[in-house]
Amino acid sequence: MHDRRFAGLDRLFGLTGARGIRQSHVVVVGVGGVGSWAAESLARSGVEKLTLIDFDHVAESNVNRQIHATEATFGQAKVLAMRDRIHTFSPSCEVTCIEEFASPSNWPQLLPDGVDAVIDACDQSNVKAIMSNWAVQSRTIFVSSGAAGGKRQAHLASVEDLSEVTHDPLLSKVRYQLRKEFSAPREGKKMGVTCVFSREPVAPPDASCAVSSDGSLNCHGFGSLVTVTATFGQCAAGFVLNELAYKGDRRLNQV
Repeated sequence: MHDRRFAGLDRLFGLTGARGIRQSHVVVVGVGGVGSWAAESLARSGVEKLTLIDFDHVAESNVNRQIHATEATFGQAKVLAMRDRIHTFSPSCEVTCIEEFASPSNWPQLLPDGVDAVIDACDQSNVKAIMSNWAVQSRTIFVSSGAAGGKRQAHLASVEDLSEVTHDPLLSKVRYQLRKEFSAPREGKKMGVTCVFSREPVAPPDASCAVSSDGSLNCHGFGSLVTVTATFGQCAAGFVLNELAYKGDRRLNQV
């Protein structure tokens, strides 16, 4: 069954690279507009072990941007809804669900053993900073998603070091906190934190809606579009998959 479902990965990455992807354990923190698409992409690429971390539940307002949001999943824990969806096309994928929000007080203790890569798709800058610093110190494959709210142009998404990120207030806060609290490199030097973001300016809620942003940097305050959130998630997953394939190839060459 595996050969039929994931043979395309073998042809693309080679047998060693594809094996490196399959045998990896990837964690997705935040299973919403970005994280749900990232988890879907990882599972459809043959990753055999996933851990999903989120304490939120699927709501009707999630339908416009989250892949697990359907009539049948309203009210379910997002991690459980995502696990059940993954098992419809990859039943052998081992999905561990952690129904908690990542926080400065529980990271990295929240993580299970044997993690190869982490995708940060949460929307709290202090948590993102803690995770980013941990990833740099532990040398874990890591990618952090910027804010997708208020963005319309999916083709402007980019994957760069945090030092190169622009037009993203959320990641700007993370960069400031890393430099202030963790002595991260200053301007002109790479920070070692890979990010997905868009150089498109953030658009406030349209005036015709007679609402104002709540001041947050997530999709609850700003308008959101699935083409952008999904692209962010795909870019994050793509970065991780390429890193895992290279890591697997490097491991074999060292034997």
